[in-house]
Formats: sequence, structure tokens, C-alpha cells
Amino acid sequence: MSKFVSLVAVAAGLAVLPLSPARAADAPAASSPAPAPTVAEADAFVAKAEADFARVGVEGAQADWVYQTYITPDTEALTARAGAVTTALLVNSATAAARFAALPGLSYDTARKLSRMRTAIVLPAPASPGAAEEVATLQARMQGVYGKGRGTLRGQPINGSDIEAAMGTNRNPDELKEMWLSWHDNVGAPIKADYVRMVELANAGAKDLGYADTGALWRSNYDMTPEAFAALTDKLWAEVKPLYDQLHCFTRMKLNQKYGDAVQARTGPIRADLVGNMWAQEWGNIYDVVAPKGAGDLGFDVGDLLQAKGYDPVKMVKAGEGFYSSLGFAPLPATFWERSQITKPRDREVVCHASAWNLDNKDDLRIKMCTKVNGDDFVTIHHELGHNYYQRAYNKQSPLYLDGANDGFHEAIGDTMALSITPEYLVQIGLLDRAQVPSADKDIGLLLKQAMDKVAFLPFGLLIDRWRWQVFSGAVKPADYNKAWTEMRRTYQGIVPPGERGADAFDAGAKYHVPAVVPYTRYFLARLLQFQFYEAACQQAGWTGPLHRCSFYGNKAVGEKMSAMLSMGASKPWPEALEAFTGSREMSGKALLRYFAPLSKWLKERTKGQTCGW
Repeated sequence: MSKFVSLVAVAAGLAVLPLSPARAADAPAASSPAPAPTVAEADAFVAKAEADFARVGVEGAQADWVYQTYITPDTEALTARAGAVTTALLVNSATAAARFAALPGLSYDTARKLSRMRTAIVLPAPASPGAAEEVATLQARMQGVYGKGRGTLRGQPINGSDIEAAMGTNRNPDELKEMWLSWHDNVGAPIKADYVRMVELANAGAKDLGYADTGALWRSNYDMTPEAFAALTDKLWAEVKPLYDQLHCFTRMKLNQKYGDAVQARTGPIRADLVGNMWAQEWGNIYDVVAPKGAGDLGFDVGDLLQAKGYDPVKMVKAGEGFYSSLGFAPLPATFWERSQITKPRDREVVCHASAWNLDNKDDLRIKMCTKVNGDDFVTIHHELGHNYYQRAYNKQSPLYLDGANDGFHEAIGDTMALSITPEYLVQIGLLDRAQVPSADKDIGLLLKQAMDKVAFLPFGLLIDRWRWQVFSGAVKPADYNKAWTEMRRTYQGIVPPGERGADAFDAGAKYHVPAVVPYTRYFLARLLQFQFYEAACQQAGWTGPLHRCSFYGNKAVGEKMSAMLSMGASKPWPEALEAFTGSREMSGKALLRYFAPLSKWLKERTKGQTCGW
């Protein structure tokens, strides 16, 4: 997961200031109706707004970078102040854009940019004095609580990156329960009051912009109506849910066999702390628990290979860069290596959640990670670099087009590359000996290992925003935040907490993207788009074997066609970008289902007689 950062993304993710007193004084009196706008005025308005975005956005990105890589009260104040100033222009422009939006005769670009001004805002604030500063302060403070968060293991404090790693390797159910409960109690609960206030202010800001609430604003940013987008996500989930249900049934059976009825019941939901991830969003870390005998022994572990070959975090990032270079993309700039945070500093608090940045919207590309030498972070590196190469590909677009075709595209690019981390790719880069490549009888094992991350994630990718949409709409009140969160996780994921949750709990706040206010449906979309992109890339590369073994590493024709899509940025509606690379204008789960078809058949056979569902 990542929070990709560009000028527009920074502006979209923070709060805004009201019009300055000077600007307010310049506004016409209520008794003097404004003259009808003209096309020329609309063009000039857009041009000036974009110039202003380019001028102030970099300062906001720089302040946020300093804060996230050096958390102190001072840097928190600086990022809140810069965030409010940076995005004042965005909300003022969004409000003003409504005056021109319905004007006949607008050029394509002016009309699209006016629309983007109104929909690209993630966290608006009302125009009342001090509201924007308050929203920015709330967001910075919540991120600070998260970044400094600690859980406990055997009674001793453990930081965020370490507890996440421990959840993946520990098989003691009591210690897993301790880590899960302590993290959610220590990180989630303390931010609830700030989150409630942030929702109030953001909703007021969204209404000022003409939206029912902040959730409706978020759903408007996909080249379709909020209602149509919600319906699209329903359709996509319905396509892939049967495969998730099969995987859940099989995983629960294996967990029951390992831990017994007292820890994991044979029927019903799965205990959230048993699947190898703090948020139960990806289950690949417990592959050793579920791996089928014979077929499940793949003969290698990527983390072990990295350590055996002497990889350190920088060498891992160099390997990720090598994948993109093999497709014909230019090397990362020297400043990337000078300015990125690749490992966790020993002398200060930082936000360890992985993210990719372009601070000047030109070539100041960076990643921020607390990298560990393991397979998970090797995949994450390929993912984060996908953001960086996307950012650089569209850096010649105008400011309002400096973004992905939609936010799911931005997440999917690096994931597409990560799907190509196949045994063949590991051989090509010298990590795996060809004699160690799993034979065809291991295909189910390879597919199951992928599904434990890719398929297991799908309902989690959907439910976070489903929960937030209800919070923003008022359907879920603050007193019921945690009750609704727990119920939604059970409904979508079939997951339950490992212990009782009190009335003051705020478990959603223990997931980075909630305090950071990063919309999450993008990750659900990305899980489907990446298989569409991957399937198209393999077809372009002329791959004829099983899809899950395809690697297009080294294929410059694929890189050239992908670069053409990436360079479009947000200048065209996302169906056009999708068509440019895949030939289809429709987001679909069908490519994912084709990829996992052999596994689906195998899971059905292995879960006969089980009471599936929860």
C-alpha cells in the first residue's frame, strides 16, 4: 500500500483556507449580480489556477516530507500550516469553477480541468474562520499518533514496523492476540475524538462545494456519478466474491487444524490476528500454515534468497529499479538515492508506512520506507517504484493532469510489476538457481501463495471506504463507529477481533489510511486492474505458458506501450487510458478469475464437506 505524492495529490489530501480578507473584499456586493462568464474568462481562470498550484504545491510537499521523516511538534505544525496554505487555492478554485462549469463552448481541456478542480479534493474544510487550519492540524496530529504508535509483545513496547513484521512470523495465538489488541488500543482509540471532529468539518466543506457529504465527493472523482461508481464497485465485488469465499473456507479449515477449536472454530468467521497481518488484509505470511503437502513446498522463500545473496535494503531497491530499466524506462535520478528514506532512522520518529513521492513534479522522485530484507518488502519496493515511474511519465502534463487516470491506476502499475516476480524473473536477476524453479506440479502452491495476498485483500480493499461513506453520510454515528467497523469486517471479510472491544475502541483508526485520510477504494480497483494490465502485458510479450508464470521482464515493447498509457496522466477519462494498454474500456474482475482458475477448481475439491461462509 502507499500514499503516492504529487503536487495535485498533496493539494487534494489536505485542508483549505477561506478566501483571504483582500480577496473577500474584492468580491462583488450581494446586490450587484456578477456578469455572465465568458469562455475566455474560463480559460484565463484555469490557466491562473494551474500556475498557482504549481507555485505553492511544492512547499506543501516539502513540509509533509520533512514531517513524515522527522516527527516533532514543530514539523507537525509546519506541515499543518503549509497544508492549509497549499490547498486554500484548490478549494477556492473548486468553488469558483462552478461558475464556469456549465458554460457552453468550453474546450475539452478547460471543461475537464474545471471538473477536476471540483472532484480532486479529498479533505475539504468550510469557509468559516480557522476551520481550514483546524482540519490540517487534526490530520497532522492523527498521523503523528499513528507514526509514533506502539504495541506490546510479551509486555514490551514494539514499534509499528516491527510489530507488523512480528505479526507475520509469530504463531503463538496468545502473543498474536496481545499484539493485535495493544496496537488497536494504543493507536486507534486515542485519535477518535479528532476523527469525529474532522468528519464534521470535512462534511461542512463538502457541502459548501455542492456535495451531499465527503463520501459523495470522493465517489465523484471517477469520470462518473457517485451512484454509478458505487454500483460499479458492487458489480466488481460480485464477480470476485465466490473466489474469496472459497479461499476463506480453506484458510479457516487449515487454521482450525493448526490451532484447534478453542482458538479457531471450524465454522463462522476467522480470528483476525491469526492470518499473519495486523489488519487481516493480506494472508500470505501464513502460507506455511495452509500450504498443501507436496505442491505447497515451492523450494524457495524470497526473503531467504535475498539474505543468502547478501541483499541489503538499498540493493533491494536497485533490483526494483532494474525491473523498470529492463522495460526501457530511464534510471532513477541520483537525487532519488540521496534523498529517499529507504531504512528506518535510528534517531527519530518517522511514518514507516511505505509511500512514493515526487516533490517537484519533475524529477525529485523519492520513496519513504522502513525496509526490511524480506519478501514482503521486495514486493513493496516494486509497487512503490511503480508510483515513481508513473509520476515521471506524466510530468510534462499540466498541473491538473499530474495524476493517474484514476487512483486505482496509480496503485495498479507497481502491483502489475510485482505480479511478474515469478520464479523465472528471480532466475533472470540471479536470485534463484534454475534448478530450484518449481516444477509444474507446484502450480497450485504458486497460485495459492499469490491468492493469500491478492484475493484475500479484496473485501478489505472495499470495506474501508464503505465504512467511511456511512460515517460521512451520518448513517453511522460516532458512538457506533467501532460497532459498525466490526460488523462490516465480519460481513465482507468474515473476520472478527481476537477479543472484546470496548465502547471507546476505534479500531479503524489503527489502519494508516484512516488517520491519514487516504481514500481506499483505489486499492480494491488496483487489485483488479493489475490483473488486466498483467494479462495484457503477457499477451504483448507473446507469453504462451500458464499466466501465473509469466514474466515480461526485459520486454521493451511492453514498456513502450505502458509508457504511452502512463504519460497520459489524468488528461483523459480512465476508460481511454485502460483501452490504450489493454484494448478494453471496462474494469473487470475476469482477468483475475482467469489467473486463479486452476486454484478455484482445486479449492472447491478441498473444501467439499466444509460448512463454508460465516
